Amino acid sequence: MLSLALSDSPSPPGSPAPSTPSVSDDEDDLVFTVRSPSAGPPSAQPTSFPTSVTMPRERPTAARMASTTTTVPVGSLPPPGLSTYHADLATSPITGGLTFPRQHTSDLAVGGGYQRPRPSPFSAAALRRERRGSNSSTGSTSSASSNFATTPRGTSVGAAGRRQSVQIDAIHDQLAPEYVSPAQLYLTASGQLFHAGKVCIILVGLPARGKTHLAVSLTRYLRWLGVKTHAFHLGDYRRQYVAPDSEVPADYFAVNASPATVILRQRVMAACKNDVYKFFDDERGQVAIYDAINPTAAGRRALVKELNGRGIQVLFIESICDRPEIIEANVRSVKISSPDYTGWDEKEAISHYVKRINDKIPLYQTIDDHEFSYIKMYNAGERILLNNTRVGYLPNRIVFYLMNLHIKKGSVYFARAGRSVEARPKYKSDPHLSDEGREYAHVLTETLLAHRQQERAERVAAGEDDASDGDTRELVVWTSTRRRTVETVAEFEAQGIACRLRSQLSQMHPGSCDGLSAEELEQQFPEEVAQHAKDPYRHRFPRAESYHDLAVRLEPVILEIERIQSDILVVAHVSVLRVLYGYLMACLPFDIPFVEFERSEIVEIIPSAYNNKVRHIRLLGVDEGVSKY
Repeated sequence: MLSLALSDSPSPPGSPAPSTPSVSDDEDDLVFTVRSPSAGPPSAQPTSFPTSVTMPRERPTAARMASTTTTVPVGSLPPPGLSTYHADLATSPITGGLTFPRQHTSDLAVGGGYQRPRPSPFSAAALRRERRGSNSSTGSTSSASSNFATTPRGTSVGAAGRRQSVQIDAIHDQLAPEYVSPAQLYLTASGQLFHAGKVCIILVGLPARGKTHLAVSLTRYLRWLGVKTHAFHLGDYRRQYVAPDSEVPADYFAVNASPATVILRQRVMAACKNDVYKFFDDERGQVAIYDAINPTAAGRRALVKELNGRGIQVLFIESICDRPEIIEANVRSVKISSPDYTGWDEKEAISHYVKRINDKIPLYQTIDDHEFSYIKMYNAGERILLNNTRVGYLPNRIVFYLMNLHIKKGSVYFARAGRSVEARPKYKSDPHLSDEGREYAHVLTETLLAHRQQERAERVAAGEDDASDGDTRELVVWTSTRRRTVETVAEFEAQGIACRLRSQLSQMHPGSCDGLSAEELEQQFPEEVAQHAKDPYRHRFPRAESYHDLAVRLEPVILEIERIQSDILVVAHVSVLRVLYGYLMACLPFDIPFVEFERSEIVEIIPSAYNNKVRHIRLLGVDEGVSKY
């Protein structure tokens, strides 16, 4: 017997199923989340798993430097039906019959084997525990001097460096060979899409020109499309070779380095290239992004010769900046996002970074080899120059994305729409806001405007904004065309803030399940309920949309988010917020249906070059742990 839940949060793995289906009183939950209890002991379950699951050696990142391999015996895997982390994609049309292990990747720790399943990181209880935990976690930000009611959330990162919550950006996580992305349209035996083969994108440019931002943004977008992509930051490998308590040799970034330093640099580069080849040969990778300065023409020609000899296409992207304000902003962001300057004084970090730039200028040569395929980006997207890039659909898709990409300064805020006058509204009825919903809309407006006013004051105090010029970061509000969402943002519009209605932000269509209770759904569509239990992300109820359909529909919105540099508030149905959040935080498809958004808070995504961060802002007058609206 399957238990049907219409609430936002799943039960912890292994919890007993209720005897009768449970129904949420929240009209936002027109999209159903089905959980299947255990059908018996492990021996009674289908045995379609491999004999072991081997996690490859972790690549170095700022959060993890350990390298090892963990083999997980099949007997220690949780039985099918217990886990709410990963769905069984064996019957999903998009996977073509692939069968994946059901454990969550964060349950694999280096040297420790498989661990007992933890309570779901997406349940309300788990999130409340996170709030009571440490505020110094990697996955959240807060202002110690702030009097505004913000609640940072954080989680611990295990020895493997894999995130244990959707509150941490997973853009630097290593992908499994069987990875299927949220918006992927089809699979191939080789794992490569769009008939593009293997592509290595080599970034070129002086420091503080936005190369890391470019690498991370491209990785995020291409992964979302289903192209298995990984960014290889040479700086991460340098930090791996230099002990944490040691300093980088003083001449490491100099043109005329000592022989010992040259050998160190060669070892760092060799380790990075070896991982690039491993990514292509052993992990079904398609696009590797090599993030380094690559200053000389001779060095670039040698890279092209070596990569072409392995059957890998090369595309150069050079970032050129001649506007001092852009360079200065990039230099200042180093103290926030670069692992090189963790714990440094701001002035010392900026001074050291400027010296690194000056050391590279005499050696730097711009790309002028016309036989190569390259893209030159001027001043973070003001102008783009293409050369010999007509090599297929994928490079042209990259060019299209780069034409929308800018160094984003503003935050993205997510908030749910207020409650309607109907306790269980039908999709077709499109009801108005209730009195409670209008009160929520008023508090939402006051909270966000107060929060932005305080952030503005902090930027002025830090010298990042001019008090006489007004707020340099405008706010734009996006919402769907549904009545509830339009009425929720009415007060923003009344105060002169631009509000845009976008049909793509409408909730998932429930199809034939519109208005059905949990019991009625299970009676009328028992087979569909069983399929949904296996794959809640990609399964469609009759004539309905899935989360995957919604992710494909939202691609124009994603490109617009990358293009706009101002603050954006998205007020929409919880299903839409989950998908957009999944893109910005690199969530797995299995995570997205279980991401929680409470009406007692606003979720803020703070962009940075290396990874995005999350901040949860409590609504004014709402106490911690209370969901008032």
